[in-house]
Amino acid sequence: MQRREQILDFAARAYFRTGGSFDIRDVAREAELGYGTVYHYYPNRHLLIEDVLGSGFERCEQVLAEWANVSRGTPDNRQLLTYCKVLLRLWQSDARAYLVYKMAAEHYAGLPEKDQHPAKRRFMERLYVPLQSIAQREDDSVDYMLAVLVGCCGL
Repeated sequence: MQRREQILDFAARAYFRTGGSFDIRDVAREAELGYGTVYHYYPNRHLLIEDVLGSGFERCEQVLAEWANVSRGTPDNRQLLTYCKVLLRLWQSDARAYLVYKMAAEHYAGLPEKDQHPAKRRFMERLYVPLQSIAQREDDSVDYMLAVLVGCCGL
């Protein structure tokens, strides 16, 4: 389990370093593991990206749920400000979580076509719509907020 987590962390980093055009060898090199070790867990790049995103989604969903429970009763503007800080801290410590939002901003274009729609749906249902309802916003302000945060974090 620990080795798999290590591979997923380095795969997310490799994704950012290469602009998404990495392969198993890049991950192995970055993680300082043998190619065969990484290949044992992930025989192809698509399975690796799928797991990187899946674990990133899980972490983001967990943080959103925790934030929602803590911030109930706080005025709207303070809720959004607090959530922005929470997201930035999460992204700073977890490249997989940032990848979820970065790829969402790009409509998951880096995924195979068959995987784009499920990723978009999961993002909308489990991260975007809950944030929108907690923030009590139905306008584009949540879109703009997330776009600015993703852009700033990317710098």
